[in-house]
Amino acid sequence: MSSPRQTLPSTDQPPAPEPADPAGIHPVDEARPLGRILLFGIQHVLVMAATPISAIFLMSATLRLDPGLTVNLLAAAFVLSGAGSLIQSLGPWKFGPRLPFVMLPGGAPLILFLAIAEQHGLRTATGAVILTAVFYFVVLPVFSRLLAFFPALVIGTMIVIVGVNLVKVGAVLVTGRPGEPAFANTTNLALGMATIGFTVVFYLLFTGILRQLAVMLGLLAGTALAAVLGHIDFGGAAEGGLVSLPQLMPFGSPQFNLVAALPLMLYSLASMAEATGQTVINAEAVGKEIDRRTTVPRTIRGDALTSLVGGFFGLPLMVTSGENIGIVRVTGVRSRFVTAAAGVVLIVMGFLAPVTRAISAIPAAVIGGTAMVVFAVITVLGVQMLGRSDLDKHSNTFICAVALALGLLPILIPGVYAGFPPTARILLESGVAVGAFVAAFLNILFHHIRPAIAARLANTRTESAR
Repeated sequence: MSSPRQTLPSTDQPPAPEPADPAGIHPVDEARPLGRILLFGIQHVLVMAATPISAIFLMSATLRLDPGLTVNLLAAAFVLSGAGSLIQSLGPWKFGPRLPFVMLPGGAPLILFLAIAEQHGLRTATGAVILTAVFYFVVLPVFSRLLAFFPALVIGTMIVIVGVNLVKVGAVLVTGRPGEPAFANTTNLALGMATIGFTVVFYLLFTGILRQLAVMLGLLAGTALAAVLGHIDFGGAAEGGLVSLPQLMPFGSPQFNLVAALPLMLYSLASMAEATGQTVINAEAVGKEIDRRTTVPRTIRGDALTSLVGGFFGLPLMVTSGENIGIVRVTGVRSRFVTAAAGVVLIVMGFLAPVTRAISAIPAAVIGGTAMVVFAVITVLGVQMLGRSDLDKHSNTFICAVALALGLLPILIPGVYAGFPPTARILLESGVAVGAFVAAFLNILFHHIRPAIAARLANTRTESAR
């Protein structure tokens, strides 16, 4: 947030998945040789690494954090992403669906985190994350009974808004903010566009796994170009120690303000709906039948636990990710132990100080170019989901149109709610939250309340006729 994220497929027709084990073990639960599991795990990391990098870069650029704090937050993001991936993949106790999932920071929750931080301070923003994580646990029993009110129409509309919003976020990393001295700097624009161009070329020329890694290869090529142009210095990667621990409460003790946290807490309802869609899509991808009433809550508990811990390390809400599902489809390897291995690799990366320092030296324009491609895929996923939402029905088209109009308004016209009170503005300026709740409300109104009233009126007329 997640936000749902998925990489580009590497072939037009993915290979057939592995057959089930004769002993009755589903491929999702099948253990494999350590070397092969580690290799596929590293591949997952390479594809998903751009997301935590771009999320932390956005935090740093927006909140003007110093380089040392940026490196610390990046290390924490890797460690918590790894820990969350382990929880979701291995599923200890009642946490995690035991599906090949990875977890990442960012998405719409990051936007809300930044909005709260800018208005109330970073300590209040981290407090809001912790309160929201607790809120997950409190409302989960009720939400489990409301899953019928979040069909593909609602989730697809929300995903489209998330994707458009995040493309804008990535673009700001390339262009800078309007009004700032470096806005639309030609060198930054060239680096961002070149990174996208490299990604297109790699995706066009390569096949198989290399094509699946086109986004990450584009990031590396853009970084190399920046180095050739003298816009990057990796010298700092060798400075300092080899191992570093993410700093606990990097902004100071969290401050808990329910009013400030309310937008994030309300958005968590939409996040739970998103987790529902992610779990269903993941299960379909690996060919495993699940009971939504038990499996979806396990995913949400994993999100909540990882976010609760992440809040104490200065991170926004952590969300399950769909980026890894493309790899699962391409390779046909459905084992959840592969994403568990990816989790271990991420944790190791977080503790290796030279790695995080080197990553933090990548220019924001290069990260932004990569992020625009990655985030645009989210919009496509939303469109695909809407395509399965029976938009031939006029009521569904109307619901989607109204939700998109209201959800995209604050994204396309920044500051449109500037005259509103600060508390209301935080919520209204979250196009994702507005779009999600408008879609859910209209879906209930048109497909649940209206038919019930019509049926009752019909019964009344029938009884009167008798």
